[in-house]
Amino acid sequence: MSKKRLANAKTRRETGLDYVVGLLNIQTPFGKKQIKGIKPFFVGEESKLKRELHRTEKLLTMVKNNRTTIEQMLECFMEMKDIEFTVERSDVNTLSMVELYEVKSMLLLMNRVKNLIEQNIDQIPSDLVLDDVVDLLDILDPRKDRINTFYVYDEFSEKLRDLRIQKRNLEIEIRKKQKEKRDILRKTYGINLTPKFDLTVTKGNKTLVEQVEMTEMLEAVSQDYVSIVFKLKATPEVKELKKQKEAIILSIEEEEERVRGELSRKIYSNRELLLSNCEKIGKLDYHIAKAYFAFKYDCTLPEIVEEHIIEIEDGRHVQVEDVLSAKGKTYCPVSLSLRQGVTCITGANMGGKTVSLKLTGLIAILAQYGFFVPCRKARIGLSNYMQILIGDSQSLERGLSSFGGEMEELKEILDNSKERSLLLVDEIANGTNPAEATALTKAIVDYLKVKPYITLMTTHFDNVVQKDIVNLQVKGLSGVDFELLDREIRYANRRERINIIGKYMDYRLQVAKSNNEIPKDAINIAKMLGIDGKIIQDAKDYLTMTSKNSRA
Repeated sequence: MSKKRLANAKTRRETGLDYVVGLLNIQTPFGKKQIKGIKPFFVGEESKLKRELHRTEKLLTMVKNNRTTIEQMLECFMEMKDIEFTVERSDVNTLSMVELYEVKSMLLLMNRVKNLIEQNIDQIPSDLVLDDVVDLLDILDPRKDRINTFYVYDEFSEKLRDLRIQKRNLEIEIRKKQKEKRDILRKTYGINLTPKFDLTVTKGNKTLVEQVEMTEMLEAVSQDYVSIVFKLKATPEVKELKKQKEAIILSIEEEEERVRGELSRKIYSNRELLLSNCEKIGKLDYHIAKAYFAFKYDCTLPEIVEEHIIEIEDGRHVQVEDVLSAKGKTYCPVSLSLRQGVTCITGANMGGKTVSLKLTGLIAILAQYGFFVPCRKARIGLSNYMQILIGDSQSLERGLSSFGGEMEELKEILDNSKERSLLLVDEIANGTNPAEATALTKAIVDYLKVKPYITLMTTHFDNVVQKDIVNLQVKGLSGVDFELLDREIRYANRRERINIIGKYMDYRLQVAKSNNEIPKDAINIAKMLGIDGKIIQDAKDYLTMTSKNSRA
């Protein structure tokens, strides 16, 4: 059975879903796994989707009202490392000191996060509350000092404690013997050794070198072209003590390894607890990141409905909004209502038709992936398939014309569409001659309008929008005082003129009163940008002639 897929990579990219996912500030390796594995909710999974949105809603409330606790959690998240592989291998492998330290460190962080959750238990989704790890933490931290270090403590093993005591006693005895020899050297020969029982002598001081060699109590251990380093010779008694110490060190190492093996098995016996908490931390991290996104972009909880509809009030495309904001410009929100059938967006070039198309796709796909959406209000009915058809430079890379690549994509979309699909089509057949393009566009509209899909198309062709087709028109420059606008841009440079026109452009959509004609703002824009007056007049004449012939 093939894997169910809502949208292909191009649709996720072109709608802006990938951009939004890239904005999420994920802190933990477990949260990053959540991001890689995110899946949409399909028709029939509305209840699951609502629960997903409810999790984010609760954390959004915390982001707004209890930022300190959220930031304390995030500080813990930033320190977390992925221990899942370590936990899995602890069954048959003895973990190293570093691995045991990392597990203990994670347990300390889990315990801290759990305490923060318990202090705010009413604000955390119940299925994201961590399980208690105190018992396992006590095993790895028998002194309960809760310090972020790891050592094989004496408390782990009585034998280990006794061996270490023996080792310390031998070290004391060895040092005592060495101090006796050091005192003899100082009193008899006037030679003062360092606390490490060594002496550095410059080669130029031949008298001292000879004196040191005469004592026969020191031996040269290293030298360079300037100096010689002498160290106290070990007596037979000291050698024997050191031999005993080495044997005890070996026993200590063996006992420490046994203890580490025992601790490793204890960790594996708590495998489900640890892995479950890692997963919950990942989900908590992911939902907090979604809550921060919703807070930053003033997003709203979408109303998920059974009917296949898309209703958006004052929607914004966050990627475009970010670009405009960086330039000091304001985004013009767009509202629309879509139901099964074909809806066409018509209007001027520069009128934001494509952005409105992408905006629709973004809000629909975000809702279906469990995100709050960037608008004032949204009612969304889930789709089984969602695809965008928009200009793609990759078609040229495949050796196809833009039109050929577009037709190839169209075939794939139509072949894969199913009941409750959402199809977003931008300026279809724009890359071929206008007569054929208009005919092809009308035929596609006729084909799609009887399908159980929601189809949103942008077009600038006349006579495409017929009966049974909803026509949304970009308001564009329809309400502008052109004389005032003309005076404002008359002495502006090229870039300023385009920006001025953009400032006056109204990107909002309205249902057209008549489906007979698409607004002709293009000629007005061309005129304002300084195109020769004769060209403008001829264009108007051709337009009038075409309109008369069409009616005839």
